[in-house]
Amino acid sequence: MAAAATPSTHMATIKPRVSSSRKSFMSSAATFSTDYKVASWKRLASSSYISPRKPFLYSLTSEPVNSIKAVTRAMSAANENKPLSGLPVDLRGKRAFIAGVADDNGYGWAIAKSLAAAGAEILVGTWVPALNIFESSLRRGKFDESRILPDGSLMEITKVYPLDAIYDNPDDVSEDVKANKRYSGSSKWTVQEVAESVKQDFGSIDILVHSLANGPEVSKPLLETSRNGYLAAISASSGASISLTYIASERIIPGYGGGMSSAKAALESDTLILAFEAGRKHRIRVNTISAGPLRSRAAKAIGFIDMMIDYSLENAPLQKELTAEEVGNTAAFLASPLASAITGAVVYVDNGLNAMGVGVDSPIFENLDIPKEK
Repeated sequence: MAAAATPSTHMATIKPRVSSSRKSFMSSAATFSTDYKVASWKRLASSSYISPRKPFLYSLTSEPVNSIKAVTRAMSAANENKPLSGLPVDLRGKRAFIAGVADDNGYGWAIAKSLAAAGAEILVGTWVPALNIFESSLRRGKFDESRILPDGSLMEITKVYPLDAIYDNPDDVSEDVKANKRYSGSSKWTVQEVAESVKQDFGSIDILVHSLANGPEVSKPLLETSRNGYLAAISASSGASISLTYIASERIIPGYGGGMSSAKAALESDTLILAFEAGRKHRIRVNTISAGPLRSRAAKAIGFIDMMIDYSLENAPLQKELTAEEVGNTAAFLASPLASAITGAVVYVDNGLNAMGVGVDSPIFENLDIPKEK
């Protein structure tokens, strides 16, 4: 994860300028940005039903300023085509390890793609049984369309590491797993071995993303979940730097079983403790993203993902389907210097569904005037 060293703040310098026709001070920064502010206000007014700013603006200006405003408009138009300076996420020179990427339609892939678009070097950890298919798909160009970045280039994955986060070290691996054909041909895939391999190959990483979960009994209610199934969910699904959680950690989601709700609650608790400990010792920030439902391959294992997406569409403040890219962009922001003071946070990326106390699609509310998108 990115070190939380506070970056230097870049601010526009406002320099006094004396007009040749009259002795008054004008801010050059204000001159350049006046029209942009008006445009921004108009967009805000249209989306928030606020009365236009124009009368207020004119009440503060006098006729001699008209010529200056004309120049400002011309300069603003010219600057609209220039890239913004200071605010865009810039992760060039940073190295990210994303644990839990096995295809191109999940949150892990989307996070890797957003980090790559911001300039970060990408390393991924892929579940051992899915490794051959994933690497083969990469080589054959099956993911090329999904690899396209905003500038038209393709996301490059520097190295793919086999990983099974269930096992801390080789001593934890049972003989039957070692003999399993799905693990044959792969080595050094326990957490300790992968960490050592990454250190040997690259020295260090700047960003760590935990985008994996293991709930072998996720379809079972908690009362029917075995001890082994529960511990498997807890061991692989909690504890990270930037991680993915789910609202089942704090609310009842029927069908999200097998100890996964407990695992997500543990993950969020660990996020708080790690934020304190890693922040004090290493100035490392630790956050987690509570993402809404997505039609990913992993989510289909739950069995009712389509119902959850439909429920979100009907009840969330933003009535649209959540995209993996939106979660990926949030992760890129959290890993960047723009989030240098954010740690120990659960960031909800779910179209606002977490804010709802009731499901407004219930027949009991049919006579209420529920706002809907026009």
